[in-house]
Amino acid sequence: MVPAGIGAELEGVHAVRAALQAGRLIELRVETARASRPEMATLIEQAEAAGVRIEVVDDVRPFAVTAAPQGMVARARPIPTHSLEALTDPAPCALVVLDHLEDPHNVGAVARSAWAAGATGLVVPARRTAPLGPTAFKAGAGAFERLRVSVQSSTADVVQRLKRSGVWTLGLTAGGGERLFDLPLLTEPVAIVVGGEGKGLSRLTEQRVDVRVRIPMMGTSESLNASVAAALAVFEVARVRNRL
Repeated sequence: MVPAGIGAELEGVHAVRAALQAGRLIELRVETARASRPEMATLIEQAEAAGVRIEVVDDVRPFAVTAAPQGMVARARPIPTHSLEALTDPAPCALVVLDHLEDPHNVGAVARSAWAAGATGLVVPARRTAPLGPTAFKAGAGAFERLRVSVQSSTADVVQRLKRSGVWTLGLTAGGGERLFDLPLLTEPVAIVVGGEGKGLSRLTEQRVDVRVRIPMMGTSESLNASVAAALAVFEVARVRNRL
């Protein structure tokens, strides 16, 4: 069963501030030693004005998931996720589909790049992937508050459904037959499918995508970090569409 929403537990200044600005923060714990710092003090003041429950504690780490919660952890109303069909509108859509990324930092970084480049949505699998929890939200630096997210059971099935909806599916892989840059298809409705760290695209997903796309490189590295590859792809879509 897919979750009803994401982002109920938060850590770090940027993620907490973004949730506060979105009006969904419920409870905030802040470390005593950091509460008087200007940035923290301002955030606490804004949270109090919004009716958020504030608790000042000696150490927030016992309540944290990440190794460096930056002196604050929070609880918030979850962000509702979207249907896959909702993400294909407006046209031409530009989606990012994750194929079992295991590092939540990468998931957050992908979301941050996707939002910055104007992508219309992010699709993540419900299983065998990094959770959309505090680590991903912290790395996303507020992107999840704005970027529409759909949680689906199978990436390979998502590819099939998108193809039936008229969306071109482009799988990023080092052995791709097409170059990413100046690819004519990028002006069409597209979904960039990004494989997991090290393993790349799963076998079934790679078989089902419309086009296997490579990022040309001068160096000898076999592949780029997943979040870097995704960033290059979404900004290339924006460039080709003259949106930057």
